[in-house]
Amino acid sequence: MPDPSAIPELPARDDRFTNADLRPVPREARAWSTYNFAALWVGMAHNIPSWTLASGLVALGMDWKQAVFTIAVANVTVLVPMLLTGHAGPKYGIPFPVLARASFGLRGANLPAMIRAAVACCWFGIQTWIGGQGVFVLLGKVFGGWTHAAEIGGQPWTLWLCFAVFWALELAIIHRGMETLRRFENWAAPFVLIGALVLLAWIAHKAGGFGPLLDQPARYGWGPHFWRVFFPSLMGMIGFWATLSLNIPDFTRFGRGQRAQVWGQTLGLPTTMTAFALLSVLVTSGSQAVYGAPIWNPVDLVAKTDNVFGLLFALVTVLVATISVNIAANVVSPAYDLANLAPRTITFRRGALITGVVGVLVLPWKLTSTPQLYIFTWLGVVGGLLGTVAGILIADYWVVRRTILDVADLYRPGGRYWYRAGWNWRAVAAFAVGGVLAVGGSYSTLDEHGAKAGPFPTRGLIPLLKPLADYGWAVGLGSALVLYAALSAGNRPAHRATQDPNAPGPRS
Repeated sequence: MPDPSAIPELPARDDRFTNADLRPVPREARAWSTYNFAALWVGMAHNIPSWTLASGLVALGMDWKQAVFTIAVANVTVLVPMLLTGHAGPKYGIPFPVLARASFGLRGANLPAMIRAAVACCWFGIQTWIGGQGVFVLLGKVFGGWTHAAEIGGQPWTLWLCFAVFWALELAIIHRGMETLRRFENWAAPFVLIGALVLLAWIAHKAGGFGPLLDQPARYGWGPHFWRVFFPSLMGMIGFWATLSLNIPDFTRFGRGQRAQVWGQTLGLPTTMTAFALLSVLVTSGSQAVYGAPIWNPVDLVAKTDNVFGLLFALVTVLVATISVNIAANVVSPAYDLANLAPRTITFRRGALITGVVGVLVLPWKLTSTPQLYIFTWLGVVGGLLGTVAGILIADYWVVRRTILDVADLYRPGGRYWYRAGWNWRAVAAFAVGGVLAVGGSYSTLDEHGAKAGPFPTRGLIPLLKPLADYGWAVGLGSALVLYAALSAGNRPAHRATQDPNAPGPRS
């Protein structure tokens, strides 16, 4: 039987849909091991936003056991679509936008790719700004007047400098390619973990031991009120990594085999994220015991010390942690997505540079200054749409095609994935319906006159769908998966892969 993982002969002259970065990774170049994938997740999990997301549950009134339980359930849940979409990476060596061509069409794949790229660009800018702020605050403690410098555009020029240096450092790393990213994640993961443990030991010492960290009471028990908070919090935690469930093939395409990506992700994502969440909520509980109120931003907590060595160590930890997650989660995907949009002119490196420029042009300092409108409303809506795309990808790859793809036709106009003019109407229809169900009930922060309706979202765009608003990612994924599978039921391909049967088979 022909080997579906072999690298086929691709169209040589028509470069409208291929370039060196989008072509399948040759099997001999797939070097990522179980440790590499686990280290990738360790590096991505250990960052300021995931810390504040976890410790924020304590601020909402959960105790440490409730918070860790919520996070553990969320990450086990999001692991499932991560493994399902990641399967195509080691098997075919293709990135996310090329995988999307099987369901959306060669041209239609730009729809999910650009949605994913847009949210990644915004998150890149936000993460870079947050990292720059962390560096700014910690350097301010070291150098004193650093935070009181002359202002430009309403911010100290020293803050702009921290932001610019941080931005340039991130792009310099990714410009060197995916192999450099792999090596960076390998050592960044244990370093950041050590930094988190040092912070835990410090706050435990300040609190007089670990006892006070575990004794902070919950605002409510395990009764009905907890479950009303639990489910929206669960969706928020799932939504935090839902974007990666789409473009995880961008990484797994470099995997040595399915065993590496399955075990690496299983060991790396739910276990590491839960352990990091445990550290986060314990430190936040400890800050409540020491300072009388929970301090759920680690930079603000570290800034309370006057130890210069401790501040410098924290500074390096913040740098490594934020760069680690931002490059992997928010640069790799849009770099490939933009290359898919115009393969003739945009390479992976050019796509990464465009991502960095767009990340500045979206004015991340504005995005973070109005989080209710932009982060929670706009990014929440996009998260629901990404869940819809994930449902379509999973239905097409697993239900309709049973994991069998004709790789050459993924790059060939007029082939089996061309559909009509490069678009598959079934995927577009499933995306439209799933998208409406996922985000139609999303809350609006504006009243009927366009004025802000308050500090938090208050009403649904489609009132009938408002009960689904807190479950947008799950609703979008489930509805799109079922609808696409139903629409494609009578069009299930009967072909076998057409690659070279003499090529070496996949390694487990």
